[in-house]
Amino acid sequence: MKKIFITGGAGFIGTNAAKYFSKKKWQVYVFDNLSRKGTTYNIRWLKKNTNIIFIKGDIRNFNNLSKTLTSIKPEVILHCAGQVAVTTSFINPREDFEINALGNLNVLESIRTNNLKSTLIYTSTNKVYGNLDSAKVKLNKKRYIYKNNIKGIDENHKTDFHSPYGCSKGAADQYVRDYSRMYGINSFVLRQSCIYGTNQYGIEDQGWIAWFVIASLLGKKITVFGDGKQVRDLLYIDDLNRLFEILANNKKKDIDRVYNVGGGLDFSLSILELLEILEKTLQIKIKVNFSKWRMGDQKLYISNNAKLKKTFGWEPTIHPKIGVKNLINWVKDNKELILKALK
Repeated sequence: MKKIFITGGAGFIGTNAAKYFSKKKWQVYVFDNLSRKGTTYNIRWLKKNTNIIFIKGDIRNFNNLSKTLTSIKPEVILHCAGQVAVTTSFINPREDFEINALGNLNVLESIRTNNLKSTLIYTSTNKVYGNLDSAKVKLNKKRYIYKNNIKGIDENHKTDFHSPYGCSKGAADQYVRDYSRMYGINSFVLRQSCIYGTNQYGIEDQGWIAWFVIASLLGKKITVFGDGKQVRDLLYIDDLNRLFEILANNKKKDIDRVYNVGGGLDFSLSILELLEILEKTLQIKIKVNFSKWRMGDQKLYISNNAKLKKTFGWEPTIHPKIGVKNLINWVKDNKELILKALK
């Protein structure tokens, strides 16, 4: 039985990945310090599966992480653990660095110093491209669009780290890339756009799709920072898990190691467009407060998935209209749990 070790395995992406690989008959090891809201409930859900083993630990503790990985020797390490909010990084940049940059180095050094043959998949972020001032945008009705009609941001776009979060994730991104070059570690960097889906306990600072759904159903206040016309491409978690599996089983050697991944142009929404979908689906009027733009916010980000499609034949399949409905149903079925988790 193949083994996969998932850092941050009780978080949104980690939980769904653990469930996915469990169904594929992998032995799954979930490594998490349970510091984020909702993780304890996710662990209870995951423990129902006999081939999922939970290990409480923190990627900032190198000795413990190294010993754990050495004892397991997983074929794949899916590195999802991290501090995930730009706003939080402004409040506590040191903690943000220690988790995202130093924690990532600990994962890499655990592989290098123990000569592990694990494939490493690192979940990076589109925030490594900064606020994308160089990508000119214009307004078109209820959304921003690219002036030159490009299909999205590709991997050749210059990186430009903004915010402590952008710096810590960007540093980790480059460390993974360079450890692959210098030490021969079989790694992949996935610069993700907005990932959403079930088991996502979204809050105002992170996981905006889930937060808007949760707030709408629970009657909570929604604040839109900016004009609401900012756009992101949306990738449903099941599509991301398919990509994880492709990379986990990859046998190709002479390929690139850094990929942008998201829903792409056809699976993009502005905030105002999402609110319209929610109002129509839920048959309610959502009260929204508008506030000033947040520092480092991108008006428009859409992933160009062309390199992924060319290299691995992967492309997203689940349209946001379907994915958002799935998320709505999950929130409806777990209202009490969500209320407890968000206290």
